[in-house]
Formats: sequence, structure tokens, C-alpha cells
Amino acid sequence: MGKPHPQRRDLMREQLAHMAAKLMAEDGITDHAYAKRKAARQLGASDTHHLPSNQEVDDALHSYRALYQQESHPGVLHQLRQDALAAMRQLEAFHPYLTGSVLSGTAGERSDINLILFSDDEKAVLLFLLKHNVEFDDGEWKTQIGGRKETVPSYTLASESGAQIHIIVLPENALYSGSRHPETHADIAAVEALLAV
Repeated sequence: MGKPHPQRRDLMREQLAHMAAKLMAEDGITDHAYAKRKAARQLGASDTHHLPSNQEVDDALHSYRALYQQESHPGVLHQLRQDALAAMRQLEAFHPYLTGSVLSGTAGERSDINLILFSDDEKAVLLFLLKHNVEFDDGEWKTQIGGRKETVPSYTLASESGAQIHIIVLPENALYSGSRHPETHADIAAVEALLAV
């Protein structure tokens, strides 16, 4: 009886990750779950329950963009990060953090910019946007805070270049929870450093 191979590659999972990445890069799909299901259908594995993780798809997406979009992707990503920084500077009073694909580098032309703001006054961000005549749609977002499901305010606005910016507002104590890591959450200084590279 042979020993299990922990390093054995799961080729179907890899194929699904790469196909999902290709769909995201070429078709502008931003929903990982949708891209994975569509990839599974295209590869004739729609009944599989062995889909790759979002991280595996993002890794494949980094590879795909480096290989096939090396000319266009850096400019697209730079513009999205500039748009994010402009919004973060405008909303600086609320300790903004950039998250998601614009930070990780997997964002494409149709990707959204995702920001987290912090305020104990639920209406403070709303009043700020109204005072500065910023056009926006408002809504709610369900998230985990301190182990509990909470509903928090969310806002969607457009950057000057037309990218959608999604904002959620968390209570200020979440700012000090220690749940933010440099690879998943970037403050203004970190985004400035990304743009300086």
C-alpha cells in the first residue's frame, strides 16, 4: 500500500481554476462563484463539488494576466488604484481601507473598487456624501462583526473614470479588531506605496 501524496496535483481543480480565471479576465466576470460554475459547465464537470477556492482562481488570474494581458493590465490596475486613492483621500476622516481585487492585483476593466470606512455614527458618511454633492446609491451589507452577523450601511458611487466604488461602513471598534492584514486591507499610505512602485 503506497503512502498518500500530499503534494499530488489535482488537475481537474487546476483546470477549473484556470478556466474560471480566463472567463474573469476575458469576459469581465467579477463573481468568483459564477465564474467557477461556468468553467465547470464548459469543462463538462458541472456536477462537480470539488471546485477550486477563490484564492486558487485569483492565483490563476494573476498568471493569466501576466501571460496574456501584460500590455494592458498594468495600466487598468494603476487607474483603478488611482481612483481608489482619490476616493480614500476624500473620505480620509473615516479611516478608509482598500480591499478586494484592486488591492490584490486581479482587478480588470470592469472590476469594482471596494472600500471599508469606520464610523460609530451610521449617518456620518451619508451626511458627508450629501454635503459634498457626491452622487451615490445607498443600501445595506451583511457582515460578521465580533462573531455576530450585523447589517451595516453601504454606498455605491462612481469614480471620475467611471469605475464603481462600493463602500461599507463598520463601527469604529472594528478598526482596532486586528482583523486587517496588509495583503487584504490597505490604508492610504499603503495604496500610495503601491502606486509608487
